[in-house]
Amino acid sequence: MADLITVENPDDPRLRDYTGLTDVELRRKREPAEGLFIAEGEKVIRRAKDAGYEMRSMLLSAKWVDVMRDVIDELPAPVYAVSPELAEQVTGYHVHRGALASMQRKPLPTAEELLRTARRVVVMESVNDHTNIGAIFRSAAALGMDAVLLSPDCADPLYRRSVKVSMGAVFSVPYARLDTWPKGLESVRDAGFNLLALTPDEKARPLDEAAPHTMDRVALMLGAEGDGLSTRALMAADEWVRIPMAHGVDSLNVGAAAAVAFYAVATGRPES
Repeated sequence: MADLITVENPDDPRLRDYTGLTDVELRRKREPAEGLFIAEGEKVIRRAKDAGYEMRSMLLSAKWVDVMRDVIDELPAPVYAVSPELAEQVTGYHVHRGALASMQRKPLPTAEELLRTARRVVVMESVNDHTNIGAIFRSAAALGMDAVLLSPDCADPLYRRSVKVSMGAVFSVPYARLDTWPKGLESVRDAGFNLLALTPDEKARPLDEAAPHTMDRVALMLGAEGDGLSTRALMAADEWVRIPMAHGVDSLNVGAAAAVAFYAVATGRPES
């Protein structure tokens, strides 16, 4: 059973995992280096636990203690009960969901390991907006994508905002980082995948014509908001594909575009 500890000092060193959560640059460097990430809200905390992530501690306002009692009783990790005011002092924002957990990261698999069994893969290049990362993972989970590969400069899927937007889907879709870009795409092609670059370029083939759902193995490449895929990435692809647009709209937010494209890639697949 976890210890329930009331903390009244925002400078208590036991709360260090939760300090400065709004300092994006600090947390981006610190969390991977220290092997932790922050799960926010009851559902996300439960999903992280169910996905096998080890809990380091929890930070709860008093009214959430009973809600999380079954989790508290199962885990040998300290639980810090604090007032909403103290939680805001420590984290830097109003924790309106009232529950935070510091979780231990797992070692990432290699791209080669994921590619052995996957058939539908997402490949992201330079997607560094945490909201977009979370939205893409959520759509990938919902629409049957098997794995995600990230270029070296993509944002961290386990950053708090990414986890929150994905509603914990980052725990259910396995992901890996490619060591080099775009050279790392060679290993994807060698594993038997068709590399499809999603782009609004008019030279690209409409997704319905490309019929990616009929292909044995597909790797759908997505670029960052605004810039899209780089020229190098486009040149490394086997084919360019696009979502047909109406009313003079030239592109979609990458999160929305990903959802549409994932549906096109997965349509007709047998349910898992």
